[in-house]
Amino acid sequence: MKKNFEILSLNISKEKGTAKKPVPELRFIAGQGIEGDAHAGPGKRQVSLLADEDIDTMRDRLSTLAPGDFAENITTRGIDLPSLPLGTKLRIGDAVLEISQIGKECHSGCAIREKTGDCVMPRRGVFARVIEGGEITDEDTGHYDI
Repeated sequence: MKKNFEILSLNISKEKGTAKKPVPELRFIAGQGIEGDAHAGPGKRQVSLLADEDIDTMRDRLSTLAPGDFAENITTRGIDLPSLPLGTKLRIGDAVLEISQIGKECHSGCAIREKTGDCVMPRRGVFARVIEGGEITDEDTGHYDI
């Protein structure tokens, strides 16, 4: 059975350790990640995803939080990302991503943690590898099998 979710924002940055800026489309390259993103390259953390529902839990501390502020490439709605098993495949537009890591260690100097005293990305963010490349837009929906 397929389960759908929304794409609220696609985000990219040229430098690591900075917030990502929304863009209308992204090009995914199999085995590498997102064309033009600072985190592109081989490895298991090619693409980062965070649900807007999780960002909402931080907005009482900082109401101006927006998609990309946690350096996530894809901001979603309608999917509990950290509950997905490793290896879950997400299809978004032409691309297929495979969940490869749930959560992470927060790096020192995290701008969000400095402003709010907390950061949701280490607990609720997920990372994926690009299995099939392709282009996606911020109007695409995603789905996965349950």
